Amino acid sequence: MRAEGATMAAPIAITMGDPAGIGPEIVAKVLDAHAAEPLVAVGHRRAIEDLGLSLRHPLATLADPSEWRPGTIAVIEPPTPYRAPRIGVASPEGGTLAVAYLDAAIELARDGRAGAVVTAPISKEAVNLAGVPFTGHTEHIAQAFGVRGRERMLLVTDRLRIVHVTTHCALAGVSAALTTARVLETIRAAQQATMMLQDPRHRIAVAGFNPHAGEGGLFGDEEGRAIAPAVEAARAEGIDASGPWPPDTIFARAFAGEFEVVVAMYHDQGHIPAKLLGIELGINVTLGVPIVRSSVDHGTAYAIAGQGVARTESLERALRIAQQIIA
Repeated sequence: MRAEGATMAAPIAITMGDPAGIGPEIVAKVLDAHAAEPLVAVGHRRAIEDLGLSLRHPLATLADPSEWRPGTIAVIEPPTPYRAPRIGVASPEGGTLAVAYLDAAIELARDGRAGAVVTAPISKEAVNLAGVPFTGHTEHIAQAFGVRGRERMLLVTDRLRIVHVTTHCALAGVSAALTTARVLETIRAAQQATMMLQDPRHRIAVAGFNPHAGEGGLFGDEEGRAIAPAVEAARAEGIDASGPWPPDTIFARAFAGEFEVVVAMYHDQGHIPAKLLGIELGINVTLGVPIVRSSVDHGTAYAIAGQGVARTESLERALRIAQQIIA
């Protein structure tokens, strides 16, 4: 129970993502299930109303998160006019609205009016169709705060945490992006993640880039040139880091409980093991930015959009992680 006279924490802002996908549906379902908690949807009310969902609580359009009251599905609309996209298709209309929702949520968090931002799925294709250069939520948020290059993606499942050195980068460019400085910054971010998630231990495994972690330089120089020096530098700072470890075994070792976090060198190296555990069970957290942001780790699911059958487990988990971090 909140003490008399205590002020309520700022609500968490949950973006609707691309309204042509499952975002508005899963956001409405989660807010309906948690109408007693300080949560606000950022998007257009019509994106939910047009779905015809059977909701237990009424929709309420707010001008500011401070107006939140329990018992409603609170919605804050951006100034961008609503142009209904074709459901289930990547389109400029959907991309425009998705970015408008994200930018509105960023501003709420920047001003302290939202305690955290949780994001529903967005389509990079749709956003680029709208004429906005966009490689992902993580990079867009970092750009908004002027910290581009310091952001990192943390994947979280029940038994596996993964931080990426590179994310939305073509495989052909990953090797050049692997520098000692960047790998070291990522190890530091992994250390931050273990503390943020209140892990009792902070063991960080650093994956190699090449098969067998390079086999002593036989299969590439990335391990010796960038990764091993970064691990040594991290250890000199007192961080419990080790590696580079062969990528084909290190995730299984972490899953078995040997490490708290794995540092992956590129997007799919980290995403494949995480998603193998269940796409609906994983979430991601943005590190290196001055706000708390968590997200589902699945896409817009255009194929089932508008059918009322989308599952909410990943969004629920993303919400719980955000609440845990800001508690």
